[in-house]
Amino acid sequence: MDENKKRLIFAIGFIVISIGIGYLLYWVFFGQKPASEQALQGTGGQAGQFPTSGQANKKPTGTTVNKLPVSGTNTNQTGTQISGGTPTSAQPTTQRVNQPINNYVVSAAPDTNGGSRFYNDTDGKFYRLQKDGTVKTLSDQIFYNVQKANWSPVANQAIIEYPDGSNIYYDFDTKKQVSLPKHWENFSFSPQGDKIASKSLGLSPENQWLITSDPDGKNIKLIEPMGENAAKVTVDWSPNQQVVALSRTGESLGADREEVLFVGLNGENFKSAVVEGRGLESKWSTAGKNLLYSVYSARSDFKPELWIVNAEGNNIGANRQPLNLNTWADKCTFQNERTLFCAVPTQLDTGAGFAPSVADAIPDTIYKIDLQTGLKSEIKQDSAGHTISNMFVGSDGSKLYFTDKNQNGLFSINL
Repeated sequence: MDENKKRLIFAIGFIVISIGIGYLLYWVFFGQKPASEQALQGTGGQAGQFPTSGQANKKPTGTTVNKLPVSGTNTNQTGTQISGGTPTSAQPTTQRVNQPINNYVVSAAPDTNGGSRFYNDTDGKFYRLQKDGTVKTLSDQIFYNVQKANWSPVANQAIIEYPDGSNIYYDFDTKKQVSLPKHWENFSFSPQGDKIASKSLGLSPENQWLITSDPDGKNIKLIEPMGENAAKVTVDWSPNQQVVALSRTGESLGADREEVLFVGLNGENFKSAVVEGRGLESKWSTAGKNLLYSVYSARSDFKPELWIVNAEGNNIGANRQPLNLNTWADKCTFQNERTLFCAVPTQLDTGAGFAPSVADAIPDTIYKIDLQTGLKSEIKQDSAGHTISNMFVGSDGSKLYFTDKNQNGLFSINL
């Protein structure tokens, strides 16, 4: 082959290669997006919003979506738009915020008499705030440097946790104290208070179990092995006693969706639920019929968004619906199956779901949500805005209690 033919062949090859590269570049930058990218961008919806529950591409068998227990109303009574909600002209009523306790409190929780129980970090004692505002010690014993107290829902008992990993069971009526193993974590009392559930985290994966026992550590029962998935398990006994934990170990559904398994005490094959995001935080309704949860995803600009879903028996996973509020589930509390209170940050930056601490200095607005009608109404406070860390309704339903991330004390609002 002479030199001219070689040059011609090389020139033709160069042209063909150039055309191919040009086509590939055009297809990458201007061609149709793959399905995964289309799902993130939405199909016909506004940017940054969730699709409706019925737009999910895949769900486990038996999970029903888009049968809403709440009307489609996305309104509140503040005149300020909240995460897609339509404001109304109604004005909220200003409520007085009381501060019955001024000291730094730990693990405030409802008491059986309508008040609250808590640990006073100042003097190391546990107290009861009664409904009439009086404060009484639960015990004269001093407990130093308590990190957390997990309260029995029906008795003056608690599992007390310390920073070094030590745990003790303490009965404030009988003064009985029992040390529990250090490798037990994430305690949850049963609704009747006669059992506790926890994670037993041995050194090797095969020794990591979800367990139950008596509150003093006796009569241990192995419920389910967790293996290397202990971090994906949330121990939280349901009020109807059917479910002892939630596990994010279901079928893989992509980057922004998870299948959550409901773990029973006796190996029940409960239905699962699909959550539209990551970073699951959850809270049971008062009777355990529904589960409130927060997740974040690309479609919500990685801000936490509240959802609610049926969570009892054959209805598990059905009727899930976004509540159109950007906050975390642990900043909410149920008054009953119909009424929910939530503390919603007045502003949240993109990506707040990854780092909840970015909201630690942002004041919250408290909303009352009617889960039957969908109506959101603001509980306007007469004092400076609070950044709420923990909130609960007293057992008689007359007061809303909360603690503040940046102020000492326990606060209350009359309902």
